Amino acid sequence: MVAPGTSLRVALDDFLNAKMGALIVFDNGNLESIIEGGFRVNTKFSAQKLVELAKMDGAIILSRDGKDIVNVNTLLFTDISIYTKETGTRHKAAERTAKQAKTLVIAVSERKNKISLYYGDSSYQLQRSSEVLRRASETLQILEKQRDVFNELLLDLNSLELRRHSTVNDVCMVLQRVEIMKRISDVVQRYLIELGKEGIIVKMRLKELMGGLQKEEELILKDYFGLSHSSSLEILEKMDFDFLLEPMNLSRLLFEELHDKNISPKGIRLLGKTNLIERYVDLLVGNFENLSQLLIASNEELLELLGSEAMLTFFREEIYNLKEKINLGKGL
Repeated sequence: MVAPGTSLRVALDDFLNAKMGALIVFDNGNLESIIEGGFRVNTKFSAQKLVELAKMDGAIILSRDGKDIVNVNTLLFTDISIYTKETGTRHKAAERTAKQAKTLVIAVSERKNKISLYYGDSSYQLQRSSEVLRRASETLQILEKQRDVFNELLLDLNSLELRRHSTVNDVCMVLQRVEIMKRISDVVQRYLIELGKEGIIVKMRLKELMGGLQKEEELILKDYFGLSHSSSLEILEKMDFDFLLEPMNLSRLLFEELHDKNISPKGIRLLGKTNLIERYVDLLVGNFENLSQLLIASNEELLELLGSEAMLTFFREEIYNLKEKINLGKGL
């Protein structure tokens, strides 16, 4: 509703540019005991009309959906016992109205040149779209660096898993990076809400950077925690950010093991990156304790499971190709 490009946002920006003040209230049906005076206009909303009508004193009442200007030059008589942290008359009235009527109220300050939103007990200062875009771009740059680190850590984990040298620490480092990126992504998402149509490029880049990330995390958790992978994900997502920054915290909570203890995955993730069909992946994963055991299995053991020499040869070739890609530092 107030995102850049909307008619309401155009009007709000015009208020700032003209150094005008305004008080805008959305009628949700709870305003009867609060509003008094003014006059009814009942006209279709437009940015130009709103700016012109705001030159009069008093509040402007919009319809619930913001499509109509209902009343102008209206006085607000709120309960003065309602606590407000604001100091200016207009902003006090805005906060109290929002709390008393449980509705959205917008206050524009001509002196401080700022737009404040109030809804119920919540308040938010709206930033200029250029400032929000700058912050979003800076946050994306941080996310890009984190993605580079994640890609390197994942390449290391791929190699270590195939060489049967992966440790609790190696797994936790990857999971930690995913969770850090998810939290940074949440920050960008909040900027996108405020940017509206002007955030399309940021949105596209965010999608690229987060592509495949959560799927990779899910497969890693399935590899190491099996049926309890969902509860492990829940533990990760509930971690405080500062707590998350120390990989040893993940080791204790998730694995309850020493940081440098060797640990082998089931192989779901890496086998899923080969050309083996899902039925054979499930068959292999289900019949071996972990990937390490599968990789050292004899031809006789594998032949019994796979059913033919041709399938055995195909499996060996796929594992060889997988190792070659990983050794060359290629992403999977």
